[in-house]
Amino acid sequence: MALIANKKSVMTLFSGGSSIYSHRTRMVLAEKGISVDVIEVGADGKPEDLLELNPYGSVPTLVDRDLVLYDSQVIMEYLDERFPHPPLMPVDPVSRARTRLMLYRINKDIYSLVDRIDSGEGVDQAKKELAENLVAISPVFDQKPFFMSDEFSLMDCALAPVLWRLKVYGVELPDQAKAVSKYAKRVFDRAAFRESLTNAERDMRAA
Repeated sequence: MALIANKKSVMTLFSGGSSIYSHRTRMVLAEKGISVDVIEVGADGKPEDLLELNPYGSVPTLVDRDLVLYDSQVIMEYLDERFPHPPLMPVDPVSRARTRLMLYRINKDIYSLVDRIDSGEGVDQAKKELAENLVAISPVFDQKPFFMSDEFSLMDCALAPVLWRLKVYGVELPDQAKAVSKYAKRVFDRAAFRESLTNAERDMRAA
């Protein structure tokens, strides 16, 4: 898989085909129209190059010339600063801090549950809490076209991969969370979102 666009780059992304953290990174790349060589890392083994670059051998790992980054949020914020158009973070410091705080909450309240589901640790309880958390914040999705914003942002890049995987996780949202489902469709219909998907991710919602 290669994300090809007009913005020239010498970057390489080590990405997992079904990795939720890789997915949100690929969303930023697609929204920015950044050209990057994507090396897909499978479950059967990690490339030697990756292990040499990243002591954890984790994905995503971004290589930009001499710089190596291997935390998805660090990568996302770096890409937004490196390629400022279109911006996915607010310009002023106060709004940027609020966005970072909300990203922290998304990681803490939602991704922590996703990690439990993926690891097989307390899966049923994690599914229940994930559905409850999304229902609790459902009214927020009715207020703006995107999550807490009139413009697409890093918060949407963080949330969309989770919503895309709800069917795989066996999480069904009740009627009171219709705003979440409508929001998800808006994001899923974006050309950049479709471009960010791997074959494995497309299969998650097939039939």
